[in-house]
Parts: sequence; structure tokens; C-alpha cells
Amino acid sequence: MTKTAVVALGGNALTRTEQSGTYDEMLANAAAMASAINDVIEAGWRVVIVHGNGPQVGNLALQQEATTMVPAQPLGLLGAMTQGQLGSLIARAVDLLRGPGTAAALITHVTVDPNDPAFTSPSKPIGPFFEPADAQRLAEARGWVVQPDSGRGYRRVVPSPEPVGVMEIDALRALVDAGHLVIAGGGGGIPVSASSICDCVDAVIDKDRAAGLIAHLLGAQALLLVTAVDRVMLDYGKPTQAELSTMTPAEAASYLAEGQFPPGSMGPKIEAALRFVADGGEVAAITSPALLAATLNGEARSGTRIELIPTQAKAPMQAPAQVAAKAPAEQGS
Repeated sequence: MTKTAVVALGGNALTRTEQSGTYDEMLANAAAMASAINDVIEAGWRVVIVHGNGPQVGNLALQQEATTMVPAQPLGLLGAMTQGQLGSLIARAVDLLRGPGTAAALITHVTVDPNDPAFTSPSKPIGPFFEPADAQRLAEARGWVVQPDSGRGYRRVVPSPEPVGVMEIDALRALVDAGHLVIAGGGGGIPVSASSICDCVDAVIDKDRAAGLIAHLLGAQALLLVTAVDRVMLDYGKPTQAELSTMTPAEAASYLAEGQFPPGSMGPKIEAALRFVADGGEVAAITSPALLAATLNGEARSGTRIELIPTQAKAPMQAPAQVAAKAPAEQGS
């Protein structure tokens, strides 16, 4: 049976830090991501892509603040907009490599517990920066919570609750079983209340947590968390900095407890990886796009793997021999 890998891409992979987020920039970045994903497919894996949307939803929020000519939309709908936007870009980039109709982008709603403690402690910054007076005015007018961020001004902060369910999981499973590459859970998913699924929630779900949940619900064998570095590092930025090729869950949990992986950077990835493996996943990997396939196959000098039995102690985990059908020659890479 063909194995399944869920790949979590950051929104910054599609709009890089130095970029403004033009169509051409995002299209080129999507093509680079598709090439890395194609390596995983060529190795015999089915793939589901979950992507972030931080830069893109921030730009949409900025557009809303720039005009009063159209009504502002709730945060959940801004997330839905970016699911369509980025899903289209990624799907077309994949189809250029593997043939039309290979990829399917699925608008995905993720349920959250309305009693999640995150709702009483908003912490996730979104959207543009504001001067203090503007931030206070918007907070009073719209009921926002605003906080200073990085010394660059004030930003709106929203809850980031744990995802507890995926409404479209059966449709997602059917698409995967039919052989499609599926783009789902964009931006962590559109959050809706588990007690009333018609209620869209003003919150942002961490995309790595959403990817881990989707991987678990699908029974995927691998969770691949894409980042800007090739490997997870200990003592990052210090003279004692060291790369990690493999970790057991116990080792990863110990490093996390020591504060090696901050909440604002590597922490959520380590937490998602630990939860996935604890729930029965075979391996979680954290690496750069170029090393996705090599890390999945346990090759030397690839990324970081978290698994019950370190790669060095066993043969590298290989996907089955069956490889997804290639696109016609004229559509090839």
C-alpha cells in the first residue's frame, strides 16, 4: 500500500521575508515548492500539503484598513480567501510538473473547542502594525485586543486554539485514495466552533498543529515540516550551536523542556512532531524544501527526523516501489 506524507509549508515559503507578495513572486515560489514536493511523489509517496498564510492574510487585513468603500470581512473569511488564493497557485505549479488535474485544493474548516483557554489569552499577532493612537481607536471600535510587537508598533492579537477536528476529512481521504495530491488546511484551516459549525471564529490555528491533526486522521506515515534551515539545531546562534540529524521523542521533549526550541520559531514544529509520533505516526521530519525527499528516506546529510527508533539504528524507511504515474512528456519538469 502506498504511504502518505503530509507536508506543512509556511506562508513565508510563498511570500518570502524580503518580498512584498506580488503575483509573480508567489507564482515563482509555488513552482519551487512544487519541485521539492515532486521529489517526494517520485519516491513513491502520496502527498497532502498544508500551508501557512501569515504574510498573505496580513496583506488582506492591510487592504481592509486602507479603504472604507467595501465592508470589512471577519478573520475567518480572510483565511478562506487565502486558502483559495494559495491553493490555486500551488495546484497549478504541481500540475505543470505532473499533468492537469493532479492536484486538488480543498477549502477546509477546522473545529475548535469554544472553551479552549486560548480564547481568554489572545497571543497570535496578525495583520499590519499601527501607531498607539490608531491601535487604541480600532480596539475600542472593533473590540480588538492589541499589543506592542517587536518594538515596531501595535498589532491585533487573536486566539490560537488547538484544532480538534477537520470537517472535510472524509472528502480529503477520498481525494487522497483516488491518487490526487491534495492541498488542505490552508492557514491552519478556517476555524469554526465545535459546538456550532456555522459560527466562524476569529482565531488563527497554527498550521503545523493542523498538519499534524490531518496526518493523524488520515493515518499518514510521515509528517514533513518545512522550514528555512536544513536541520534542527541546539544552542541556535551560540558558539556551541550543533545540528541534529535524528531525535527520539524523549530526546526532543527533553530539549523542548530545556527551552531549546522557542514558542515563536521551532517550538510549534517540535510539538506537532511529538504529538504525531505519539499518536502512531512512523516519522516526523523538519527540514528545508530541497531536502524533503532525502530526509524522508533517511539519507545521510539530510534534515532532522524524529522517530521512535533513530535512523542510524535501522535501515532507512523507504516508500513502496510503486510510483505515481508521471505526467505526459510535454508536461514534465
